[in-house]
Amino acid sequence: MLAYAASAPRFAERRSSPNAMLAIIAGHVALVAVVMSAKMDLPLPFKTKPIEVTWIEPIEPPPPNPLTRPTPRPQPGPTVTDPRMPLPPLPGPDLSRDPVIADPTPLPAPTPLPPNPVPTPRVAAVHVGAQLVTPPSELKPPYPASKLLVEEEAVLKLSLTIDERGRVVSVEPVGRADPAFLAAARRHLLAHWRYKPASEDGRAVSSTTVITLRFQLDG
Repeated sequence: MLAYAASAPRFAERRSSPNAMLAIIAGHVALVAVVMSAKMDLPLPFKTKPIEVTWIEPIEPPPPNPLTRPTPRPQPGPTVTDPRMPLPPLPGPDLSRDPVIADPTPLPAPTPLPPNPVPTPRVAAVHVGAQLVTPPSELKPPYPASKLLVEEEAVLKLSLTIDERGRVVSVEPVGRADPAFLAAARRHLLAHWRYKPASEDGRAVSSTTVITLRFQLDG
C-alpha cells in the first residue's frame, strides 16, 4: 500500500508533505490494529467429550415375610384441653359486654312505694264450752213404766245441741238406743236441762256436746 501511494501520479505531481505522509501511515497502522484485534476476539471452537452412560440393573426388593407384621406407628391422638386451665383470649374486640350508650334523655324520678302496712297480729278466738247448770235433783229422767215391769236397765250415749240461751233444742242417740229409754230421756232433757251457753270472745254461741245417761233401778 505504501508503494501504491508513492507511485500514484497525482501524488508525484504535488509537492511532497511530511505531515500528510505521517497521517497516511498512522491510518494504515490503525486499520491493521483493528483487524488484528478482531481476529483475537473470535472465540475458539469448543470441543466437548461425548457423555458416557452406564446402565445399572434395578434391584428387586425381597419378598415380604408373612410371619412378620409391620409395626404400627403411633398416631397422634386428639389434643385434650384441661377444663381447669383458662383459655387465652382471642384477638379482636371485647364482645363480653354490651356497649354502653349514653341516653341523653333524663330518666323520670322513680315513684316512691307506699309504706308496707304493719300486719295486725291475729288473736286466736277464746272459746268457752257450754256448762250444765241444772240442779242434780232434776237431772234424772223418769223411768219408763214398760221397763220397770221387766226390770230392764240401759246406758244411752246422746248428742245434745244447745242454743245461745243455754236450752237443749235437740237430743240424738250416738249408736244403738232402745226407743222407750230414748223417748223418756228426750222428753226430760228438752224440758228440764239448762246450760250456760258456750261463748266465743265473750259472745254466746250455739254448741254441741255428748253425754252418757244411765237408767238404773235402785237396789
